[in-house]
Amino acid sequence: MSTSRSQERLQESLSLVIQLLEKQRVIEALTHKQESKNKELVESLVHRQNLALLQRKLRDLHPADLAHIIEALPQEDRLVVWAELEPHCAAQVLLEASRSVRDFLVEATERGRLLELLGQLDPDDLAYISESIDPEVVAEVYHSLDAREQSLFQRTMAYPDDAVGHLMSPELVWVRDTSDMGGALEDVRRRGELPPHTETLFVVDARHVLRGALSLKDLLLRPPSAPVSAVMSTDVVSFTPLDPAADAARAFERYDLIAAPVVDERGKLVGRLTVDVMMDFLHRQAQSEALRRAGLSGEEDYFAPAWTSAKNRWLWLLVNLLTAFVASRVIGLFESTIQDLVALAALMPIVASVGGNTGNQTVALMIRGLALDRINRANTRHLLLKELSVGLMNGAVWGTAVGLAAAALYGSLALGAVMAAAILLNLVVAAMVGCAVPLVLHRLGRDPAQGSSVLLTFTTDSMGFFIFLGLARAFLVV
Repeated sequence: MSTSRSQERLQESLSLVIQLLEKQRVIEALTHKQESKNKELVESLVHRQNLALLQRKLRDLHPADLAHIIEALPQEDRLVVWAELEPHCAAQVLLEASRSVRDFLVEATERGRLLELLGQLDPDDLAYISESIDPEVVAEVYHSLDAREQSLFQRTMAYPDDAVGHLMSPELVWVRDTSDMGGALEDVRRRGELPPHTETLFVVDARHVLRGALSLKDLLLRPPSAPVSAVMSTDVVSFTPLDPAADAARAFERYDLIAAPVVDERGKLVGRLTVDVMMDFLHRQAQSEALRRAGLSGEEDYFAPAWTSAKNRWLWLLVNLLTAFVASRVIGLFESTIQDLVALAALMPIVASVGGNTGNQTVALMIRGLALDRINRANTRHLLLKELSVGLMNGAVWGTAVGLAAAALYGSLALGAVMAAAILLNLVVAAMVGCAVPLVLHRLGRDPAQGSSVLLTFTTDSMGFFIFLGLARAFLVV
Protein backbone atom coordinates (compact mmCIF):
# COMPACT_ATOMS: atom_id res chain seq x y z
CA MET A 1 0.00 0.00 0.00
CA SER A 2 1.39 3.44 -0.92
CA THR A 3 2.12 6.02 1.76
CA SER A 4 -0.52 8.41 0.43
CA ARG A 5 -3.19 5.70 0.39
CA SER A 6 -2.26 4.61 3.89
CA GLN A 7 -2.58 8.20 5.10
CA GLU A 8 -5.96 8.53 3.38
CA ARG A 9 -7.25 5.40 5.10
CA LEU A 10 -6.02 6.67 8.45
CA GLN A 11 -7.85 9.97 7.97
CA GLU A 12 -10.98 8.12 6.86
CA SER A 13 -10.82 5.99 10.01
CA LEU A 14 -10.39 9.08 12.18
CA SER A 15 -13.36 10.76 10.51
CA LEU A 16 -15.53 7.68 10.99
CA VAL A 17 -14.64 7.38 14.67
CA ILE A 18 -15.44 11.08 15.17
CA GLN A 19 -18.78 10.63 13.38
CA LEU A 20 -19.70 7.66 15.57
CA LEU A 21 -18.85 9.57 18.72
CA GLU A 22 -20.81 12.61 17.56
CA LYS A 23 -23.78 10.46 16.56
CA GLN A 24 -23.77 8.83 19.97
CA ARG A 25 -23.85 12.21 21.72
CA VAL A 26 -26.67 13.53 19.53
CA ILE A 27 -28.92 10.47 19.88
CA GLU A 28 -28.35 10.25 23.62
CA ALA A 29 -29.23 13.93 23.96
CA LEU A 30 -32.46 13.40 22.01
CA THR A 31 -33.52 10.33 23.97
CA HIS A 32 -32.67 12.07 27.21
CA LYS A 33 -35.11 14.88 26.36
CA GLN A 34 -37.95 12.47 25.63
CA GLU A 35 -40.48 11.85 28.37
CA SER A 36 -41.10 8.12 28.37
CA LYS A 37 -41.19 5.31 30.86
CA ASN A 38 -38.84 3.40 28.56
CA LYS A 39 -36.38 6.30 28.24
CA GLU A 40 -33.59 4.56 30.14
CA LEU A 41 -34.04 1.34 28.12
CA VAL A 42 -33.98 3.23 24.80
CA GLU A 43 -30.94 5.21 25.89
CA SER A 44 -29.13 2.02 26.90
CA LEU A 45 -29.92 0.27 23.61
CA VAL A 46 -28.76 3.25 21.53
CA HIS A 47 -25.60 3.50 23.59
CA ARG A 48 -24.77 -0.19 23.14
CA GLN A 49 -25.56 -0.10 19.42
CA ASN A 50 -23.16 2.77 18.79
CA LEU A 51 -20.48 1.21 20.95
CA ALA A 52 -20.79 -2.02 18.96
CA LEU A 53 -20.23 -0.08 15.71
CA LEU A 54 -17.27 1.68 17.30
CA GLN A 55 -15.78 -1.60 18.56
CA ARG A 56 -16.00 -3.20 15.11
CA LYS A 57 -14.17 -0.25 13.58
CA LEU A 58 -11.48 -0.19 16.25
CA ARG A 59 -10.77 -3.91 15.91
CA ASP A 60 -9.74 -3.40 12.29
CA LEU A 61 -7.13 -0.73 13.06
CA HIS A 62 -3.41 -1.11 13.72
CA PRO A 63 -2.27 0.02 17.22
CA ALA A 64 -0.20 2.82 15.66
CA ASP A 65 -3.31 4.11 13.87
CA LEU A 66 -5.34 3.83 17.06
CA ALA A 67 -2.69 5.85 18.90
CA HIS A 68 -2.90 8.54 16.22
CA ILE A 69 -6.70 8.64 16.44
CA ILE A 70 -6.66 8.84 20.24
CA GLU A 71 -4.15 11.70 20.15
CA ALA A 72 -6.38 13.58 17.69
CA LEU A 73 -9.47 13.39 19.93
CA PRO A 74 -10.49 15.66 22.82
CA GLN A 75 -9.96 14.03 26.18
CA GLU A 76 -13.62 13.09 26.75
CA ASP A 77 -13.88 11.28 23.40
CA ARG A 78 -10.42 9.84 23.88
CA LEU A 79 -11.57 8.00 26.99
CA VAL A 80 -14.57 6.53 25.17
CA VAL A 81 -12.32 4.99 22.52
CA TRP A 82 -9.75 3.89 25.10
CA ALA A 83 -12.38 2.05 27.13
CA GLU A 84 -13.43 -0.03 24.10
CA LEU A 85 -9.99 -1.41 23.26
CA GLU A 86 -9.10 -5.00 24.03
CA PRO A 87 -6.31 -5.39 26.64
CA HIS A 88 -3.66 -6.57 24.18
CA CYS A 89 -4.47 -3.81 21.70
CA ALA A 90 -4.61 -1.17 24.44
CA ALA A 91 -1.16 -2.25 25.67
CA GLN A 92 0.27 -1.75 22.17
CA VAL A 93 -1.41 1.67 21.95
CA LEU A 94 0.44 2.71 25.11
CA LEU A 95 3.70 1.88 23.35
CA GLU A 96 2.77 3.86 20.24
CA ALA A 97 1.27 6.94 21.92
CA SER A 98 3.27 10.06 22.71
CA ARG A 99 4.53 10.50 26.27
CA SER A 100 1.98 13.17 27.23
CA VAL A 101 -1.00 11.17 25.90
CA ARG A 102 0.32 7.96 27.46
CA ASP A 103 0.53 9.70 30.83
CA PHE A 104 -3.09 10.82 30.46
CA LEU A 105 -4.33 7.34 29.51
CA VAL A 106 -2.45 5.66 32.36
CA GLU A 107 -3.77 8.17 34.90
CA ALA A 108 -7.35 7.68 33.63
CA THR A 109 -7.18 3.86 33.75
CA GLU A 110 -8.47 1.92 36.74
CA ARG A 111 -5.70 0.04 38.54
CA GLY A 112 -7.04 -3.45 37.81
CA ARG A 113 -7.36 -2.82 34.08
CA LEU A 114 -3.95 -1.14 34.01
CA LEU A 115 -2.36 -4.24 35.56
CA GLU A 116 -4.09 -6.38 32.95
CA LEU A 117 -2.79 -4.18 30.13
CA LEU A 118 0.77 -4.10 31.41
CA GLY A 119 0.75 -7.86 31.80
CA GLN A 120 0.41 -8.08 28.00
CA LEU A 121 3.76 -6.39 27.41
CA ASP A 122 7.21 -7.86 26.96
CA PRO A 123 9.70 -6.94 29.71
CA ASP A 124 11.64 -4.52 27.48
CA ASP A 125 8.39 -2.79 26.41
CA LEU A 126 7.31 -2.54 30.04
CA ALA A 127 10.62 -0.87 30.86
CA TYR A 128 10.15 1.51 27.94
CA ILE A 129 6.90 2.99 29.30
CA SER A 130 7.66 2.57 33.02
CA GLU A 131 8.24 6.32 33.47
CA SER A 132 4.54 6.92 32.86
CA ILE A 133 3.40 4.39 35.47
CA ASP A 134 3.19 4.50 39.26
CA PRO A 135 6.25 2.67 40.68
CA GLU A 136 3.96 0.53 42.87
CA VAL A 137 2.09 -0.68 39.78
CA VAL A 138 5.36 -1.38 37.98
CA ALA A 139 6.58 -3.36 41.00
CA GLU A 140 3.39 -5.43 41.08
CA VAL A 141 3.70 -6.26 37.38
CA TYR A 142 7.40 -7.02 37.84
CA HIS A 143 6.71 -9.60 40.57
CA SER A 144 4.27 -11.36 38.24
CA LEU A 145 7.06 -12.01 35.72
CA ASP A 146 9.13 -15.18 35.69
CA ALA A 147 12.86 -15.09 36.53
CA ARG A 148 14.01 -14.67 32.92
CA GLU A 149 11.56 -11.85 32.25
CA GLN A 150 12.56 -10.10 35.49
CA SER A 151 16.20 -10.29 34.41
CA LEU A 152 15.36 -8.75 31.03
CA PHE A 153 13.38 -5.97 32.69
CA GLN A 154 16.20 -5.15 35.13
CA ARG A 155 18.76 -5.16 32.35
CA THR A 156 16.73 -2.71 30.28
CA MET A 157 16.06 -0.42 33.25
CA ALA A 158 19.77 -0.34 34.08
CA TYR A 159 20.49 1.90 31.09
CA PRO A 160 19.56 5.55 30.48
CA ASP A 161 16.64 6.33 28.18
CA ASP A 162 18.96 7.64 25.49
CA ALA A 163 21.30 4.61 25.54
CA VAL A 164 21.30 1.63 23.18
CA GLY A 165 20.74 -0.75 26.10
CA HIS A 166 17.38 0.83 26.87
CA LEU A 167 16.18 0.32 23.29
CA MET A 168 17.66 -3.07 22.43
CA SER A 169 15.55 -6.22 22.17
CA PRO A 170 16.50 -9.66 23.51
CA GLU A 171 14.76 -11.28 20.50
CA LEU A 172 17.51 -12.46 18.18
CA VAL A 173 18.61 -15.49 16.18
CA TRP A 174 22.17 -16.79 16.35
CA VAL A 175 24.12 -19.77 15.04
CA ARG A 176 27.48 -21.26 15.99
CA ASP A 177 30.57 -20.51 13.92
CA THR A 178 31.41 -24.24 14.00
CA SER A 179 28.20 -25.23 12.17
CA ASP A 180 27.79 -25.85 8.47
CA MET A 181 24.99 -24.24 6.43
CA GLY A 182 22.78 -27.31 6.65
CA GLY A 183 23.05 -27.43 10.45
CA ALA A 184 22.41 -23.70 10.74
CA LEU A 185 19.29 -23.98 8.57
CA GLU A 186 18.01 -26.84 10.71
CA ASP A 187 18.58 -24.77 13.86
CA VAL A 188 16.54 -21.94 12.40
CA ARG A 189 13.71 -24.24 11.37
CA ARG A 190 13.47 -25.67 14.89
CA ARG A 191 12.70 -22.18 16.20
CA GLY A 192 9.38 -22.20 14.34
CA GLU A 193 9.36 -18.43 13.74
CA LEU A 194 11.75 -15.52 13.35
CA PRO A 195 11.61 -12.17 15.16
CA PRO A 196 10.50 -9.20 13.03
CA HIS A 197 13.17 -7.50 10.92
CA THR A 198 15.37 -10.58 10.74
CA GLU A 199 17.42 -10.49 7.57
CA THR A 200 20.68 -11.76 9.06
CA LEU A 201 21.65 -14.34 11.66
CA PHE A 202 24.33 -13.47 14.16
CA VAL A 203 27.25 -15.88 14.36
CA VAL A 204 28.80 -16.58 17.79
CA ASP A 205 31.50 -18.86 19.14
CA ALA A 206 31.31 -21.27 22.09
CA ARG A 207 31.59 -18.35 24.55
CA HIS A 208 28.74 -16.50 22.79
CA VAL A 209 31.14 -13.85 21.48
CA LEU A 210 29.97 -12.23 18.24
CA ARG A 211 32.07 -13.40 15.28
CA GLY A 212 30.04 -12.26 12.28
CA ALA A 213 26.69 -12.24 10.50
CA LEU A 214 25.08 -14.65 8.07
CA SER A 215 22.44 -13.39 5.64
CA LEU A 216 19.26 -15.39 5.07
CA LYS A 217 20.07 -15.28 1.36
CA ASP A 218 23.35 -17.13 1.92
CA LEU A 219 21.67 -19.54 4.32
CA LEU A 220 19.17 -20.57 1.65
CA LEU A 221 21.39 -20.56 -1.45
CA ARG A 222 24.80 -21.82 -0.30
CA PRO A 223 25.58 -25.56 -0.27
CA PRO A 224 24.54 -27.31 2.97
CA SER A 225 28.09 -28.56 3.48
CA ALA A 226 29.65 -25.06 3.36
CA PRO A 227 31.05 -23.95 6.77
CA VAL A 228 29.30 -21.00 8.36
CA SER A 229 32.67 -19.44 9.22
CA ALA A 230 33.63 -19.40 5.53
CA VAL A 231 30.39 -17.78 4.35
CA MET A 232 29.65 -15.29 7.14
CA SER A 233 30.53 -11.60 6.92
CA THR A 234 32.94 -10.36 9.57
CA ASP A 235 32.35 -6.69 8.75
CA VAL A 236 29.45 -6.22 11.15
CA VAL A 237 28.28 -2.90 12.59
CA SER A 238 27.65 -3.52 16.29
CA PHE A 239 26.93 -1.45 19.38
CA THR A 240 27.39 -1.67 23.12
CA PRO A 241 24.54 -1.07 25.58
CA LEU A 242 26.06 2.21 26.76
CA ASP A 243 26.46 3.71 23.29
CA PRO A 244 24.26 6.80 22.74
CA ALA A 245 21.09 5.92 20.86
CA ALA A 246 21.59 8.99 18.67
CA ASP A 247 24.91 7.55 17.42
CA ALA A 248 23.22 4.24 16.67
CA ALA A 249 20.44 6.01 14.76
CA ARG A 250 22.99 7.79 12.59
CA ALA A 251 24.71 4.45 11.90
CA PHE A 252 21.39 2.91 10.85
CA GLU A 253 20.87 5.80 8.43
CA ARG A 254 24.44 5.72 7.12
CA TYR A 255 24.67 1.97 6.52
CA ASP A 256 20.98 1.29 5.70
CA LEU A 257 20.72 -1.21 8.55
CA ILE A 258 17.63 -3.29 9.27
CA ALA A 259 18.96 -4.81 12.49
CA ALA A 260 22.29 -4.67 14.32
CA PRO A 261 23.80 -6.70 17.18
CA VAL A 262 24.48 -5.33 20.65
CA VAL A 263 27.47 -6.75 22.53
CA ASP A 264 28.79 -6.27 26.06
CA GLU A 265 32.30 -5.17 27.03
CA ARG A 266 33.61 -8.71 26.40
CA GLY A 267 32.08 -8.89 22.94
CA LYS A 268 29.28 -11.26 23.94
CA LEU A 269 25.98 -10.97 22.11
CA VAL A 270 23.31 -9.54 24.45
CA GLY A 271 20.61 -8.15 22.14
CA ARG A 272 19.86 -6.33 18.93
CA LEU A 273 18.56 -3.01 17.64
CA THR A 274 15.96 -2.87 14.87
CA VAL A 275 15.08 -0.20 12.37
CA ASP A 276 11.53 0.33 13.69
CA VAL A 277 12.86 1.17 17.16
CA MET A 278 15.41 3.56 15.66
CA MET A 279 12.73 5.28 13.58
CA ASP A 280 10.57 5.79 16.68
CA PHE A 281 13.58 7.18 18.54
CA LEU A 282 14.39 9.63 15.74
CA HIS A 283 10.74 10.71 15.54
CA ARG A 284 10.61 11.43 19.28
CA GLN A 285 13.95 13.22 19.11
CA ALA A 286 12.83 15.43 16.23
CA GLN A 287 9.58 16.32 18.00
CA SER A 288 11.39 17.17 21.23
CA GLU A 289 13.92 19.33 19.40
CA ALA A 290 11.19 21.25 17.59
CA LEU A 291 9.38 21.90 20.89
CA ARG A 292 12.55 22.99 22.67
CA ARG A 293 13.47 25.38 19.88
CA ALA A 294 10.01 26.93 20.23
CA GLY A 295 10.58 27.42 23.95
CA LEU A 296 8.34 24.64 25.27
CA SER A 297 9.69 22.90 28.36
CA GLY A 298 8.31 19.51 27.39
CA GLU A 299 5.99 17.54 25.13
CA GLU A 300 2.46 18.88 25.19
CA ASP A 301 -0.83 17.09 24.69
CA TYR A 302 -2.87 19.10 22.18
CA PHE A 303 -6.04 18.54 24.22
CA ALA A 304 -4.55 18.94 27.69
CA PRO A 305 -6.29 21.39 30.07
CA ALA A 306 -5.44 25.02 29.37
CA TRP A 307 -3.75 25.42 32.77
CA THR A 308 -1.38 22.51 32.10
CA SER A 309 -0.43 23.86 28.68
CA ALA A 310 0.06 27.35 30.08
CA LYS A 311 2.54 26.12 32.72
CA ASN A 312 4.45 24.18 30.09
CA ARG A 313 5.22 27.45 28.32
CA TRP A 314 6.18 29.59 31.31
CA LEU A 315 9.94 29.11 31.43
CA TRP A 316 10.93 30.49 28.06
CA LEU A 317 8.11 33.05 28.08
CA LEU A 318 9.74 34.44 31.21
CA VAL A 319 13.16 34.41 29.54
CA ASN A 320 11.68 36.07 26.46
CA LEU A 321 10.04 38.80 28.55
CA LEU A 322 13.30 39.54 30.36
CA THR A 323 15.28 39.73 27.13
CA ALA A 324 12.57 41.86 25.49
CA PHE A 325 12.78 44.25 28.45
CA VAL A 326 16.55 44.55 27.91
CA ALA A 327 15.95 45.28 24.20
CA SER A 328 13.40 47.95 25.13
CA ARG A 329 15.95 49.62 27.40
CA VAL A 330 18.39 49.75 24.47
CA ILE A 331 15.76 51.72 22.55
CA GLY A 332 15.25 53.90 25.63
CA LEU A 333 18.88 55.01 25.49
CA PHE A 334 18.15 56.64 22.14
CA GLU A 335 14.78 58.29 22.82
CA SER A 336 16.07 61.76 21.95
CA THR A 337 17.55 60.47 18.70
CA ILE A 338 14.22 58.90 17.68
CA GLN A 339 12.38 62.13 18.56
CA ASP A 340 14.71 64.10 16.30
CA LEU A 341 14.34 61.66 13.40
CA VAL A 342 10.98 59.89 13.48
CA ALA A 343 11.83 57.74 10.42
CA LEU A 344 14.12 55.66 12.66
CA ALA A 345 11.10 54.21 14.49
CA ALA A 346 9.67 52.88 11.24
CA LEU A 347 12.98 51.40 10.05
CA MET A 348 14.16 49.76 13.29
CA PRO A 349 12.02 46.59 12.94
CA ILE A 350 13.54 45.91 9.51
CA VAL A 351 17.06 45.75 10.92
CA ALA A 352 16.03 43.41 13.74
CA SER A 353 13.85 41.20 11.50
CA VAL A 354 16.53 40.62 8.84
CA GLY A 355 19.11 39.84 11.53
CA GLY A 356 16.78 37.39 13.28
CA ASN A 357 16.03 35.56 10.06
CA THR A 358 19.73 35.20 9.21
CA GLY A 359 20.53 34.02 12.72
CA ASN A 360 17.77 31.41 12.68
CA GLN A 361 19.11 29.99 9.43
CA THR A 362 22.57 29.67 10.98
CA VAL A 363 21.20 28.16 14.19
CA ALA A 364 19.27 25.53 12.23
CA LEU A 365 22.42 24.54 10.30
CA MET A 366 24.52 24.38 13.47
CA ILE A 367 22.02 22.26 15.40
CA ARG A 368 21.72 19.83 12.50
CA GLY A 369 25.49 19.67 12.11
CA LEU A 370 25.97 18.94 15.81
CA ALA A 371 23.22 16.31 15.76
CA LEU A 372 24.89 14.54 12.83
CA ASP A 373 28.40 14.86 14.33
CA ARG A 374 29.57 16.87 11.36
CA ILE A 375 30.87 19.69 13.56
CA ASN A 376 33.89 19.14 15.80
CA ARG A 377 36.81 21.07 17.27
CA ALA A 378 38.89 20.60 14.14
CA ASN A 379 36.43 22.25 11.75
CA THR A 380 34.75 24.79 14.07
CA ARG A 381 37.09 27.64 13.12
CA HIS A 382 36.57 27.03 9.40
CA LEU A 383 32.80 26.95 9.90
CA LEU A 384 32.81 30.20 11.87
CA LEU A 385 34.82 31.96 9.15
CA LYS A 386 32.50 30.59 6.48
CA GLU A 387 29.34 31.78 8.26
CA LEU A 388 31.00 35.16 8.90
CA SER A 389 31.69 35.45 5.17
CA VAL A 390 28.09 34.52 4.37
CA GLY A 391 26.88 37.21 6.79
CA LEU A 392 29.15 39.80 5.19
CA MET A 393 28.04 38.96 1.67
CA ASN A 394 24.32 38.87 2.51
CA GLY A 395 24.70 42.03 4.57
CA ALA A 396 26.38 43.84 1.69
CA VAL A 397 23.78 42.74 -0.87
CA TRP A 398 20.60 43.19 1.15
CA GLY A 399 21.88 46.11 3.18
CA THR A 400 22.54 47.99 -0.04
CA ALA A 401 19.08 47.09 -1.37
CA VAL A 402 17.29 48.21 1.79
CA GLY A 403 19.50 51.31 2.08
CA LEU A 404 18.60 52.42 -1.41
CA ALA A 405 14.92 51.83 -0.69
CA ALA A 406 15.12 53.86 2.54
CA ALA A 407 16.98 56.68 0.77
CA ALA A 408 14.34 56.81 -1.95
CA LEU A 409 11.46 56.62 0.53
CA TYR A 410 12.71 59.37 2.88
CA GLY A 411 14.82 61.39 0.43
CA SER A 412 18.03 61.03 2.48
CA LEU A 413 21.19 59.35 1.24
CA ALA A 414 22.70 59.57 4.71
CA LEU A 415 19.75 57.66 6.21
CA GLY A 416 20.07 55.03 3.47
CA ALA A 417 23.79 54.64 4.21
CA VAL A 418 23.13 54.20 7.93
CA MET A 419 20.41 51.65 7.19
CA ALA A 420 22.73 49.68 4.89
CA ALA A 421 25.57 49.72 7.43
CA ALA A 422 23.25 48.66 10.28
CA ILE A 423 21.92 45.68 8.33
CA LEU A 424 25.45 44.65 7.30
CA LEU A 425 26.74 44.74 10.89
CA ASN A 426 23.64 43.07 12.36
CA LEU A 427 23.84 40.20 9.87
CA VAL A 428 27.45 39.65 10.88
CA VAL A 429 26.42 39.66 14.54
CA ALA A 430 23.53 37.26 13.76
CA ALA A 431 25.86 34.85 11.97
CA MET A 432 28.35 34.84 14.84
CA VAL A 433 25.68 34.43 17.51
CA GLY A 434 23.91 31.77 15.44
CA CYS A 435 27.14 29.77 15.48
CA ALA A 436 28.18 30.55 19.05
CA VAL A 437 24.95 29.78 20.95
CA PRO A 438 24.54 26.13 19.82
CA LEU A 439 28.30 25.50 20.13
CA VAL A 440 28.47 26.87 23.68
CA LEU A 441 25.40 24.95 24.78
CA HIS A 442 26.84 21.78 23.24
CA ARG A 443 30.21 22.26 24.97
CA LEU A 444 28.39 22.75 28.28
CA GLY A 445 26.59 19.44 27.80
CA ARG A 446 23.23 21.09 27.18
CA ASP A 447 20.84 20.51 24.30
CA PRO A 448 21.83 23.02 21.55
CA ALA A 449 18.17 23.43 20.60
CA GLN A 450 17.09 24.42 24.10
CA GLY A 451 16.29 28.12 23.95
CA SER A 452 18.59 28.92 21.02
CA SER A 453 15.87 30.87 19.21
CA VAL A 454 15.05 32.97 22.29
CA LEU A 455 18.70 33.84 22.93
CA LEU A 456 19.27 34.59 19.26
CA THR A 457 16.22 36.86 19.01
CA PHE A 458 17.33 38.76 22.10
CA THR A 459 20.80 39.35 20.65
CA THR A 460 19.76 40.32 17.12
CA ASP A 461 17.02 42.65 18.41
CA SER A 462 19.21 44.35 21.02
CA MET A 463 22.29 44.63 18.83
CA GLY A 464 20.22 45.62 15.79
CA PHE A 465 18.59 48.48 17.69
CA PHE A 466 21.88 49.53 19.27
CA ILE A 467 23.83 49.50 16.00
CA PHE A 468 21.13 51.27 13.98
CA LEU A 469 20.33 53.95 16.54
CA GLY A 470 23.98 54.39 17.47
CA LEU A 471 24.94 55.00 13.85
CA ALA A 472 21.97 57.34 13.45
CA ARG A 473 23.02 59.39 16.51
CA ALA A 474 26.60 59.58 15.24
CA PHE A 475 25.90 60.53 11.62
CA LEU A 476 22.36 61.85 11.29
CA VAL A 477 21.47 63.88 14.36
CA VAL A 478 23.16 67.24 14.66
